[in-house]
This record gives sequence, C-alpha cells and structure tokens, in this order.
Amino acid sequence: MRDDDPWDTIRSLAVRFSALDTERGISAEEQWSLQVLKLAEEVGEAAQAVIGVRAVNPRKGRSHDWEQVQEEVVDAVVTGMVALARMRPDDAPEFFASVLARKSARFLPGPPEGGPVPAPR
Repeated sequence: MRDDDPWDTIRSLAVRFSALDTERGISAEEQWSLQVLKLAEEVGEAAQAVIGVRAVNPRKGRSHDWEQVQEEVVDAVVTGMVALARMRPDDAPEFFASVLARKSARFLPGPPEGGPVPAPR
C-alpha cells in the first residue's frame, strides 16, 4: 500500500526510534548523533554497491546490480529524512522544502517575472 505523504511514514519511524532510544537512556543529542552516523553507514553501503556493480574489488567481482544500488540510495534517503524528523519533529517537511528551494535555486532557473516556470530541456 502506498502512502500519499511519505513524511507521515518518516514521522512515525522517527517517533518510534526516538522512543526506543529514550527507553535505553540515550539523550536527544546523542540520538541525533547516532542517527547521522547511521546515515553515513547507509551512504557507505550505497558506495559499496557501486563498487560491486563496477567489479572494482577483484576478490568479489560483480557482486551487485544497479537495482541494489538504487535500494541502498533509498535507504540513505530514508535514513536522512528520519534523522531530520528526529531533530526537527515539528517542522521537518517545511524545513526540508525551504532548504531544497534555496539550494536548488543555484542550479534551476526561476520563473520569469509573472510567467510560468520554464520546462526542463
């Protein structure tokens, strides 16, 4: 079943993981730190999958395919979103959107004065 708003699932995961860590006596800042380390781990797994696709490790040869790389990238994205939701439980989607808009503005043209956004080529 597909959820219309992925942030609903992300928020639920963030609440669950925070509750589990709080039960273990881990402070909020320590939880955030550990979640960012988890994000680094997931990015490393995506890199490892690319190495497997490219058969860079002679001991393992071609150990992965591009779909496995894509799944690892999703794991990294979800972990990053959960990290943000754990750090900013009240406004993670809005904060994400504002940072995305600011950063993407450097690469994407804005709409002309009073006109529609140009279609990508």
